[in-house]
Amino acid sequence: MTETKPAPARDEQGRAPAIELKGVEKAFQAHGETVAAVRGVGLTIAQGEFFSLLGPSGCGKTTTMRMIAGFEEPTAGEIRLHGKDVTGVPPNRRDVNMVFQSYALFPHMSVFGNVAFGLRRRGVPKAEIRRRAAGMLGIVDMAGRERRRPGELSGGEQQRVALARALVNRPSALLLDEPLGALDLKLRQTMQVELKRIQREVGITFVYVTHDQGEALAMSDRIAVMNDGLIEQLGTPREIYEHPATRFVAGFIGTSNVLGGEVTETGAGIAVISYGPDGRIEVPVRDGLEVAAGERLELTVRPEKIGIGADRPKEDMCGVRGTVTEVVYLGTSTNYNVTTSTGADIVVFQQNAASADDIAGRGDSVWLSWYPRHSYAIGAPQ
Repeated sequence: MTETKPAPARDEQGRAPAIELKGVEKAFQAHGETVAAVRGVGLTIAQGEFFSLLGPSGCGKTTTMRMIAGFEEPTAGEIRLHGKDVTGVPPNRRDVNMVFQSYALFPHMSVFGNVAFGLRRRGVPKAEIRRRAAGMLGIVDMAGRERRRPGELSGGEQQRVALARALVNRPSALLLDEPLGALDLKLRQTMQVELKRIQREVGITFVYVTHDQGEALAMSDRIAVMNDGLIEQLGTPREIYEHPATRFVAGFIGTSNVLGGEVTETGAGIAVISYGPDGRIEVPVRDGLEVAAGERLELTVRPEKIGIGADRPKEDMCGVRGTVTEVVYLGTSTNYNVTTSTGADIVVFQQNAASADDIAGRGDSVWLSWYPRHSYAIGAPQ
């Protein structure tokens, strides 16, 4: 687990963060045992930020969101909304709204009725209800369909109505629990773009829970990757993808190759690993990771960063020898599975821009090469 990087305590206008979690824990009783769902989570979410909680099922991300919403109370720790401690405050008194995967629209009401429901409950004047509901339906691209019922809408349209209903009340933050999970792949990809557009347009803090790393990378300003109730890494999509801090993050975010070997020399923030009979890997060592000659070190390198060919790479490149075990043609790219001389399996992605011919075939002996800056040390082998 790495130390999380919080957003600034106050933004440029001097405003408190939208959401703060300080040492939040949640334990449940199950079959006579105490199960820790969330363990000491601390993070800060800035106003207007699109923030994602990402991780596999059971990692604690949904429980964390439910505690922010007030549907669950933390066993320990503190939750603040805009600087105010809301621990113990019921959901209807927290200035946040939540959108669920099921959308939970009222089937007997029209689109307009669903969106206006919360405003009517609060006693907002009719003229303002019409103005605000119409404006929000325009933002989510549902203008002209006000009289339809949810059963007459597609999944994507229902999701837009659920968003409009949540946003029309002008919450300080919107919590979204896997809202795209019920949509097909193409519509899900379209709605990713739409969600980000809507979030920018309304300027409200979005907290998004998902197990889909592609969704999180596409939409988020920052991502907290969770595992076993803890935050393994927090950063921008680029930071997390390019520089995974742990083996778990490297494996969960996209496809990553994990290699290991004995360090033969160190210096100037660099560690060198002799790999196999004639391979060599040079890897930058991040601050806080202590590496000494003679110790074993693991590193990651992304498949698209690796070149494959028959010739030995240049001296300024990392180089590993191996044998091609599989070639998969995917149209825009070709994937190569290579077993190295030490028995490790490596995946290589090569774009098919220059030639339609395979660079190598099954059984071929090849060199794999990449720039040292594309290696990323993750620590001692687990």
